[in-house]
Amino acid sequence: MNFIELKEITKIYPGTVACDKVSVGFRRGEVHTLLGENGAGKSTLMNVLYGLAKPDGGTIFVNGKETEIDSPKTAIACGVGMVHQHFMLIPTLTVVENVILSLDEKKAFIDKKRVAARILEISQKYGLLVDPYAKVSSLTVGQQQRVEILKALYKNCDLLVLDEPTAVLTPQEIRELFVAIRNLIAEDKAVIFISHKLNEVMEISKVITILHLGKVVGSVNACDTNARELASMMVGKEVSFEVARGEQKLGGTMLEVKDMHAKDSKGVETVRGLNMQVRAGEIYGIAGVDGNGQSELIRGIVGLCKKTGTVLIGGEDMSKSTPRQILDKGVAHIPEDRQGMGVVMKMPIRNNLVLDTFYDEKFTKGVFLDWKKVDGQAGYLIEHYGIKTPDAGNPVSSLSGGNQQKVVVARELDKQPRLLFAVHPTRGVDIGATQFIHEQIMAARDAGCAVVLVSTELDEIISLSDRIGVIYEGVILGEMDRKDANYERLGLLMAGKRDEAAQTVGKEG
Repeated sequence: MNFIELKEITKIYPGTVACDKVSVGFRRGEVHTLLGENGAGKSTLMNVLYGLAKPDGGTIFVNGKETEIDSPKTAIACGVGMVHQHFMLIPTLTVVENVILSLDEKKAFIDKKRVAARILEISQKYGLLVDPYAKVSSLTVGQQQRVEILKALYKNCDLLVLDEPTAVLTPQEIRELFVAIRNLIAEDKAVIFISHKLNEVMEISKVITILHLGKVVGSVNACDTNARELASMMVGKEVSFEVARGEQKLGGTMLEVKDMHAKDSKGVETVRGLNMQVRAGEIYGIAGVDGNGQSELIRGIVGLCKKTGTVLIGGEDMSKSTPRQILDKGVAHIPEDRQGMGVVMKMPIRNNLVLDTFYDEKFTKGVFLDWKKVDGQAGYLIEHYGIKTPDAGNPVSSLSGGNQQKVVVARELDKQPRLLFAVHPTRGVDIGATQFIHEQIMAARDAGCAVVLVSTELDEIISLSDRIGVIYEGVILGEMDRKDANYERLGLLMAGKRDEAAQTVGKEG
């Protein structure tokens, strides 16, 4: 019997049918994955289940009984917990304080020690270890996610919704999360898993339901399908996992970094005398576990954080230049944090698509913006990049996370840059859009652009890069051509084991 069943759920937004008579059931003791392109209706459906959105039609059943879930409070009372893609934590407070704030208790005094003890008990039971008295700001992204899961489990949830839970996790953190999920399933809880990463979906799921344009395409058992079949069901056509590579035409050095040092927001030096060169017409992939200086390296190069050392772009010293001066040199930047750095959430989509080029004469009429030209640009990019929206005047916040990413990618690649920084360019993006973004990055390289690709996805690094550098504790620990790269060698370098990686290559030779 289904623990939770959704029957013919319909949700309509102006100009969009987000969910079109969606029916799906979730059982205890299994991981049920919702799979679909960005804008397919997955998050909307879960917002209905969690009481964050009121359906325009359909029924929810809990343990076979028709139930109206009109708020998160009601959902929690029904045993439903949800961990959103973007965490809802207060960084300056401790773990236990964040858990207390999430409780619906009207008491003047709550025993913090009792809550902390309960957090420890739950965390040990499910393999979600975290210090109850640690400040959230001091935790890694993976640990913060554990806090969100603990918040739900503390309130006795029986069905846990995980929306894009691995999008910002390291490979090690993903393995730890999967252990926790399996522990939850062993306790007869239900997990709804939303992801675009087909290898993860195949590994963790029992049942997979595919959504396309707000409708259920079908439900299959993971043991009866494969990644290629799922991809085709998601996008409605055959999907290629290979990126077509044009003939490489290497040019001169476009980017040179010499003896760069930079610190993170806490004042800790994370880039320590780093050196690198990237030539026109090549993709230089930077592999590494998050937190090894990737963020500060890119932000330092484009002028978004203080650094020492030398940065040459096209042979010109840009070490002391402002971000705008650097962008005006033909540089484009797809940042790692799309909501914090890539878009203005409350601003219309059309404005975001010219966010850093609005002053260009092709979008102005004298000292004023030419809105007809801005609208024309927005219409072209929305169509060309498949941004799913009924109106360019809608705020970016109305888009799914993947479509927000498409806005950033469209704006940056349309500049036809000579130097592109692509930092996690496909994070949280569906497989169809990932394929398209990869093709656009490769097209930029084929046109002579120098590309710096930062990703924790080794498949993405190996597939796209011409050369690969592995960053470890703020330095490039090793470099190799694409033809010499393999998972074992990259993994050893990512763990700081330069000598063992070199021996691996020797054995292969």
